[in-house]
Parts: sequence; structure tokens; C-alpha cells
Amino acid sequence: MSNIQWPELIIFTVLFLLVTVLGFLASRWKAAASLDHLDEWGLGGRKFGSWITWFLIGGDLYTAYTFVAVPALIFGAGAMGFFALPYTIITYPLVLLPALRMWSVSRSRGYVTPADFVRGRFGSPLLALLIAITGIVATMPYIALQLVGLESVLRTMGLNGSGIVGHLPLLVAFIILAVYTYQSGLRAPALIAFVKDILIYVVIIAAIVYLPSKLGGWAHIFDTAKAKFDATPAKSDGIYLNSNNQLQYITLALGSALALFLYPHSLTGVLASRGRSVIKRNMVALPAYSLLLGLLGLLGYFAISAGAKPINNAATGKPDTNTIVPVLFDGQFPAWFAGIAFAAIGIGALVPAAIMSIAAANLWTRNIYKEFLKKDATHAQEAKQAKLASLIVKFGAVAFILFIDPQFSIDLQLIGGVLILQTLPAVAISLYTRWLHRWGLIAGWVVGLGWGLIMLYGIGNPATGKQHFAGSALPLGNLSIFGWHPFSGSQVQIYVGFVALVANLLVAVIFTVVARRLKVFNGTDSTNPEDYHADEGDKDLRAVGAH
Repeated sequence: MSNIQWPELIIFTVLFLLVTVLGFLASRWKAAASLDHLDEWGLGGRKFGSWITWFLIGGDLYTAYTFVAVPALIFGAGAMGFFALPYTIITYPLVLLPALRMWSVSRSRGYVTPADFVRGRFGSPLLALLIAITGIVATMPYIALQLVGLESVLRTMGLNGSGIVGHLPLLVAFIILAVYTYQSGLRAPALIAFVKDILIYVVIIAAIVYLPSKLGGWAHIFDTAKAKFDATPAKSDGIYLNSNNQLQYITLALGSALALFLYPHSLTGVLASRGRSVIKRNMVALPAYSLLLGLLGLLGYFAISAGAKPINNAATGKPDTNTIVPVLFDGQFPAWFAGIAFAAIGIGALVPAAIMSIAAANLWTRNIYKEFLKKDATHAQEAKQAKLASLIVKFGAVAFILFIDPQFSIDLQLIGGVLILQTLPAVAISLYTRWLHRWGLIAGWVVGLGWGLIMLYGIGNPATGKQHFAGSALPLGNLSIFGWHPFSGSQVQIYVGFVALVANLLVAVIFTVVARRLKVFNGTDSTNPEDYHADEGDKDLRAVGAH
């Protein structure tokens, strides 16, 4: 750690301390009589308005991983990395109506998690447990990915030691995050999201305005990127899509769009809002972040033109491609502005990490602890359990970084996307109909998740030496259905999660038809049709925090 960039580190530290103070003060912001209730600690009192919700959901969905890894993917693979742009554009129209129905039924029935809804819709503790476990497992590597983004910044500033010493700054940052999240709950990341988004917008606008002129203009930037990919041809690399990866691009964008609001942390932002009108306004306004994402993606091409090279990770001895954007800012901007950019990325890691840990803690508390371990738990006991669980989740994510190659933890995010996509039939489709039988949903979940993991296990990458879980793109020629290869020899790639979801739905439908023919009981629906249209101000609406 002898090459510490002191000006950048000082500015980073000052801004980090600022948001730390905001995190602790957040417990007094829109204060309730007590935070000893999941409505208050885990959902901010369910009273966030349009502006707060916009920053909260934006801060939750557009993470340090997005700011760091999307440009890094475009730096390494080119056009394929831009799949993130159409997927965020189509997400909001897709989820508008389901999000409204989820808010209404959750507000009417006091649901805190998507698994709560599934429990009430089908009267099945087992199905709700599977949804909860899937949400927790899929969220853990996502939190770890925030650490990857934060570490890339710390590494660029010279904090790149080996062993446990090299991770000390990261541990300190997450201990601080854990403490103020424990105290303030969802109010902390909601308040900090204001600072994070303002910093990100300032940084990216400055980069888009300044860097093209410094690097020789847009034509030169794209010509340099094309020359790089032409010199190292690969099946999926280049500034244009090719015949092999177009299907992957489409299915990855669509699958990611369907998965995004199935993540428990995404729904947490929805459930924390005040009413349906707030959600409607946000689904219209949130695509503004897609513009930001497109600009961020271009930083990958800027890095190629600037000749940026990833920094070696002292802990593994391998180049860390996630440092591309920090290295670009470090080399092209004055130290003071690079410090602001690093703070924006670092704070951009803290906001989603806090929301994700809260969402995972809510799942543990409501759908495992209260359902199976302490059915008579009071609201105060639930809140206490959630606070403790949020600590465990955070430091479990830290363990990924300490004991697993961080590059592998990024690959785990691909697994998380495949996993959470398998909850779509039980969560999203069931908001509209109970036609799918609960045993069909369970069977579909088992098949979709199991086959998805099998396909992911078989994907290797000779370039990195990984034999398993090295990506989410499956050549159709490798698609095997009980030994039958319907597309034998084809090199066209497809997103594994999309294939697994199709299998999930097919099995769920078949089991449902059989179960209905046999007249198997489909559980008791504790929701009413009017619950799905409830809104703030309704006279019979359940009070926040009420038993």
C-alpha cells in the first residue's frame, strides 16, 4: 500500500463520513414513535413520497456493480455489454401493473415480503419458504458484488494489500454501514440515496462532456474499440452483435427485465412507497436512469481509447477488470475530481447493499423465523430479529470477498439471476390468477432451478481456466433434454435463465392440469379481489404498524 493516492483518498473519506452521519441521523427523519416494527424499520413506515421513492428505487437498482461492471463488460466484450440498456428500458412498463397490485395487496394485508404474499395467496408455508430461501440466496452474491465495486475504488487509490490487511478498509466501511443500518433501517439508504445519485449524475455528465474531446473525439473512440476487438476476435466480442450472440442479447435483456423486480430488495422500495400514484409516477420517471446507464456503458470504450489497464489484485495476483472505470478517472481527471468519482462509486455500493440486507433480513424474519421458529413473535421481536439478520447477511457477503476469488463472486450474480427468475410464476403470475396449482408451482420451481443450475455448471471458460459457472450464455448445441440435443452443432447462444423459466412454466402447467383433474386441494386464499386495488386513503385500509 505504498502508492496511496492521498488527495483522492482524503476526498473519498470526507464524503464517506458525510453519508455516515446522514445514516445515523436518518433514524430521526420522518421519525415514528418506534422503529421496533418491520413496517417502520424494514419499510420506512410505508410512507415515502414520489421523490424519496425515485431516489430509493434508483439507488437500489443502479448499483456500484452497474457503475463498475457494465463498463468493464463493454471494455472486454463490446456490444454484448449493452444488453443492460434495453432491459432497463422494458422493465418499467412490464412491472408497472404487477407492482401496483403487489403494493395494494401488501398494504391491505400487512405483507412485508413477496413470500408473505405467496403464503397468503396459497396458504402454503412450504411454497413461501422456497420463495424466501430463493430470495435470500439470490441476494447474498448481489451484496458481495457491491463489495467488488467498493474494493475496485479502494484498490485504485492504492489500498491494494494482500491477505486480511488488504481488506481492512472494506471491513471498516461495512462495519459502519452495518451499524447505521441496524439503527435506522430503510430510512438510512433512502436518505443517502440523494447524495449518491447527485454525485453519480455530476460525475457521468462531466465525463461525457470532457472525455471525448480529450480522447480525440467520438469517431476515434469507436475506431479504437473496433480495432481492439478486431485484433482479438472471439465469438461474442465486438462493437456489433453477431449471429451467435443476438439471441443471447435478446433473452438476457428480457430475462433480466422479468427478474429485476422479483428481487426482494426491488420490491422493498415499492412496498415502502405511500401509494399507487407514487409508484405510477416512478415507473414513468425511472427510465431517466437508463439514459445514465447508457452513458456509463460508454466509459468502457473510453477506457479502451485511453489505454487503461486493469490493476492487479494483490490478493490473487490477477488483473481486476472491475478497476477499469476507476483507473480511467484516475488517469484522465485531476485528483480532486477523481476523488469525487470514487466517492460516488463507493457510496453507490453502500445504498443497495443496505437495502438488500434489509430485504433479506425481512425474508428471514417473516418467512422462516416467525413461520417455523417462533409463531407468536411480537412486532418488537420481529424487528430485533431482522436487525440481527441484516448484520449476518452483510458479513456473509464480506466472507465471499475474503474467502472466494472476487471474480468468482461476480459469476455468482449470474446464478442469482437464474434463481430469482424461477419465482416469477408464484409471485408475479399469482398476482393475477390462482389457476396455477401450488404443487405445480413447487414442481416448476424445482425443475427450473435444478435445470438452471445444471446448465450453469456445464458452462466453462478456457480463457480464465474455469470449468464451471463461468457465464450464463449457453450454446444451443449444448442444450440437452434427457440426452436429446435438439440443436446439435449450433453455436447460437441463449440465456440460461430464460430456458430454465420456460421449463418451470411448462412443468407448472402440466402439474396443475393433473392436480385439477385429481381435485387436489389448492390451499386457502386469504386475499380478497378488492385487496389488489386498495390505495392510500381507503377508509378500511390496515393501519401501518397495526396488529
